[in-house]
Amino acid sequence: MMWPSIVLLTFVTLQRLGELVLARRNTAALRTRGAREVAPEHYPLMVALHAVWIIGLWLLAPGRPIEPFWLAIFMGLQALRFWVLATLKDRWTTRIIILPGAPLIRSGPYRFLRHPNYAIVAGEIATLPLAFGLPVFAVVFSLFNAAILHVRIKAENAALESAMILK
Repeated sequence: MMWPSIVLLTFVTLQRLGELVLARRNTAALRTRGAREVAPEHYPLMVALHAVWIIGLWLLAPGRPIEPFWLAIFMGLQALRFWVLATLKDRWTTRIIILPGAPLIRSGPYRFLRHPNYAIVAGEIATLPLAFGLPVFAVVFSLFNAAILHVRIKAENAALESAMILK
């Protein structure tokens, strides 16, 4: 049966495309309010990683059985993703955007983790391939994602500290 994997991949693809539209809108609005982007050098690599991850899943996953355990974890991560989006509202973006004078968000999942969105994405990058029975794919992309997140989190923390937002 191919349709369950196609439905799941379509959901993830449309979700990511919708988030890119939302991120562009939010980024533009933040820039009109005086926000600036920090450390944009790694952004194309991050976009490429996510694009290749989705394309790879489209090539390898259709027709594969879906593991209910990993699917349940992935769907739980989707709920957490929506919690992050609802918490950040118009400040959510896929870039590192610093809005001078804006307080650091400390509500929602940010009460528990400094970077919950990155933890969620790391979980998604691992669990969706595992849901399709692709453990090597999950490990390879998790390692690449960890390398990019290392650079990104370091740059974001430095930017927040220099903006005197993080204490």
